[in-house]
Amino acid sequence: MHTNSLSNLVVSAKKEIAKNIFLFEIKHPQGKELPPFTAGAHLPIKTPNGVMRHYSLCGAPADHHNYWIAVKKETEGRGGSVSMTEQLSPGDEILVDEPQNLFELSNKAKSFIFIAGGIGITPMMSMIKHLQATEDVRPFKLYYLSRTPQGSAFLDELASKELAGKVKIHHTHGDSTQSFDLWPILEKATNGTHVYCCGPTRLMDSVRDMTGHWPQSAIHFESFGADTKPRADDLPFDVTLSKSQKIIHVEKNQTLLDALKKNGCHVPSSCESGTCGSCKVRIVKGKADHRDLVLMPEDQSEFIMVCVSRSQNGESISIDL
Repeated sequence: MHTNSLSNLVVSAKKEIAKNIFLFEIKHPQGKELPPFTAGAHLPIKTPNGVMRHYSLCGAPADHHNYWIAVKKETEGRGGSVSMTEQLSPGDEILVDEPQNLFELSNKAKSFIFIAGGIGITPMMSMIKHLQATEDVRPFKLYYLSRTPQGSAFLDELASKELAGKVKIHHTHGDSTQSFDLWPILEKATNGTHVYCCGPTRLMDSVRDMTGHWPQSAIHFESFGADTKPRADDLPFDVTLSKSQKIIHVEKNQTLLDALKKNGCHVPSSCESGTCGSCKVRIVKGKADHRDLVLMPEDQSEFIMVCVSRSQNGESISIDL
């Protein structure tokens, strides 16, 4: 993410639409058309506390004058969502990059299964609005899983007559015994059906396990953050830059990316949540504790995503920088 590619837009509206979930409307300061986006796209935003975050666009792609994003206030996160929900008000300017899409609706799909967990409903909203508003008549079914109605966004929209029979909403109320069984939906790999899943890591892992017999090209994931929260058993470690032999110390509550930046080592980065792949660095020596959602298993011995991953057991590692 290069800061010179960012544009100043303005927050034109803000509303709490569910518990700790805020809907933002973002416009051009002069009311001009915004760069277009496709269903499933996300908007890179520089949050008020200075970190870059990606938020899925939940509005209609046909709307060229407004970007709509829903942000869940994550008090245990790294501060981006808290600064968005607490510091941003209507009239404030915000730096954004052009929309990007790594979760696009496949042209090859004949029908869709959408599986959303919690705030993972946001990209599905733009997909549904696109399918409903265009001549695209491909059928879809949405399964929206969340803990409580109070913490669920867009319930009114999803209860509309136009979506009757196309949406299944399930609330667990925090009781794991009431979890929704996705296996009957995913047991049979239907030719031409594509599955789109967005939500917590546990849900995505579950869907990944249940779709192992599906064609890999028919299964799509969008993550709202990998395992980015600091763990109680995280250990400090040293990383050696192989090209200069410089040794950098990474504190237990510090990311490898932050340590590199503070020592003047530039690494491309964007999402800082282990989902975009821009901060991939080759490992020269040592083993990584992988916490990203990008690397394939066959690549994990060779690379590390420095925004979220660490060394194993606090041991020293060497990377190709």
